[in-house]
Amino acid sequence: MAFGTAYDARVPLLTRFVIIAVLAYVVLVGVVWLLQERFIFYPQLGREIVATPATRGVPYEEVRLATSDGKQLNAWWVPVDKPLGTVLLFHGNAGNISHRIDYALMFRRIGYSTLLVDYRGYGRSTGTPTEQGTYTDADAAWGWLTKTQRVPEREVVLFGESLGGGVASWLAARHEVRALVLASTFTSAVDLGSELYPFLPVRFVSRLRYDTIHRLRDVRAPVLVIHSPDDDVVPFKHGRRLFDAALEPKAMLEIAGGHNDGLVFVREEWVAKLAEFLANSESAVGSR
Repeated sequence: MAFGTAYDARVPLLTRFVIIAVLAYVVLVGVVWLLQERFIFYPQLGREIVATPATRGVPYEEVRLATSDGKQLNAWWVPVDKPLGTVLLFHGNAGNISHRIDYALMFRRIGYSTLLVDYRGYGRSTGTPTEQGTYTDADAAWGWLTKTQRVPEREVVLFGESLGGGVASWLAARHEVRALVLASTFTSAVDLGSELYPFLPVRFVSRLRYDTIHRLRDVRAPVLVIHSPDDDVVPFKHGRRLFDAALEPKAMLEIAGGHNDGLVFVREEWVAKLAEFLANSESAVGSR
């Protein structure tokens, strides 16, 4: 009797523990579902414009881009004389365009004009970031380049950094562009989230997709994948899978360094490889 009494007393306690654990997990999943944009977008990390191209001795034009849903985006146009092409750059999920000036300076050195644009909610842009919102922002930047500046579509290079690769690939799948460059980009937000949070049902609750790898099936432009084996945020295997999924012509540039310091402009040999790819992409576009 004593043994049976002790055993029976433990059953309700264990049941209560299981119920509490399940409820806590359900609440956690619910919070993630409700607030998942906050796990993806970090505009608060660097709202302040810390510098401009003029700070580095480079002339530029500050422009305001109106989106189809009424937002105002802050962008910088950094032109060069007799450009070899024009780069539309989409940055990652933190900071703003003032933290990407080195990209514009790099492209200027190799002969390309650059449009840097902040997504809604970033820097001086209005609104709140969402996945669909970033696509609408990309459309506004594309329209300004191709209609206001009258840059031919096939002279536009789309450059996406990290999350920006998901935006750039979305746009590249819809237009005849010169080239698509994916720097430290994930295959999809769902893939990366599942790896970072294996204890959560990311594939079932995620509203944000940024499905770069599947968009590559519709990209007819030459694709360059830039990735580092040392990337501590987006594993190198993502870059390798993107390269494998891209259609020909394509190339892969393996760099070094972590996610936030393994940047193509850091070493001139990497810049030279990028310039070579862009020069070859002009020939590829001409043959299409």
